[in-house]
Amino acid sequence: MTLPLEPPVAPMLSRLRPDIPLGDGWLYEPKWDGFRAIVFRDGDRIQIESRNGLALHRYFPELCETLAEGLPDRCVVDGEVVVIGPDGLEFEVLQMRIHPAESRIKKLAQETPASFVAFDLLALGDDDLTGQPLTARRQALASMIEDGPHLFLTPQTSDPESARDWFERFEGAGLDGVVAKRVEQTYEPGERVMVKVKHERTVDCVVGGYRLSKSGDGVGSLLLGLNDGQGVLHHVGHTSSFKAAERRDLLAELKPLEGGTSFGHGRTPGGPSRWAQGRDASYVPLDPVLVCEVSFEKLQGDRFRHAARFLRWRPDKSPTECTYDQLEPPRPFSLDEIRRLSR
Repeated sequence: MTLPLEPPVAPMLSRLRPDIPLGDGWLYEPKWDGFRAIVFRDGDRIQIESRNGLALHRYFPELCETLAEGLPDRCVVDGEVVVIGPDGLEFEVLQMRIHPAESRIKKLAQETPASFVAFDLLALGDDDLTGQPLTARRQALASMIEDGPHLFLTPQTSDPESARDWFERFEGAGLDGVVAKRVEQTYEPGERVMVKVKHERTVDCVVGGYRLSKSGDGVGSLLLGLNDGQGVLHHVGHTSSFKAAERRDLLAELKPLEGGTSFGHGRTPGGPSRWAQGRDASYVPLDPVLVCEVSFEKLQGDRFRHAARFLRWRPDKSPTECTYDQLEPPRPFSLDEIRRLSR
């Protein structure tokens, strides 16, 4: 490639804040739930690099065709690879696209085609744009991109009330929250200079087991469960936010509960995962009588996407009260409506 920027380029990153920043000079965008990616196009050559250097163009051949039709001949674009289903973004389906077999990749490319959401322009032609302010890069990106069924520009606003409205409404389409950027911000690869505000909820869970810490002298993580409509306990995730002394004390406190029914009748922890090869997935089952409150960001199917954060014990709550009914789904919102906001 003969671009002014060549792979790999680390994407500009964000730091987490509890609320949307206010004041002059901020621009706000939805936070998409997909694979962050930088696209390099030099004529017929297109490379899609993930934030950790994975060559995504191998797994999304249909996206290369989309980008060839909608982007200029020579450019570098920052954005997000997503899969859009009938009810919004489908991150779990997106994960399944990373598959070692070429035949499987071709099949999935037809069944669950990916889309690319563009939100920054790093280079155009022979010009490196990373030293220009965000407003100039956005204007150039908006003028050059050709929207299609699987390629579009992310919405952007300078109004914090609109951003707050997006934060609430867009969750129903599977979006993560809101990203805030400074109008004068140059593009700084690998630096946390943007701001992200993500959804966070709390839920009461049954403690159905634990895994030991690496040292073996304390609790590494608590395994969390929720009851379905028939009263069957299913594993939904874990929490590991404990200090060293707390881990040791907790191990002693849980000893009398070891060997209980745990997740014996529902979904259990420790299933094989191609994302965690070689990791010890064994756990100690517990009598499911303890309840704790945790916070979480997002569900993936009927489980927590990431580790939950331990908040407090709930001795006032019965394990039978810890049901999926606590997790009221966000109101559905059409991605087509979001796309129309980008113009």
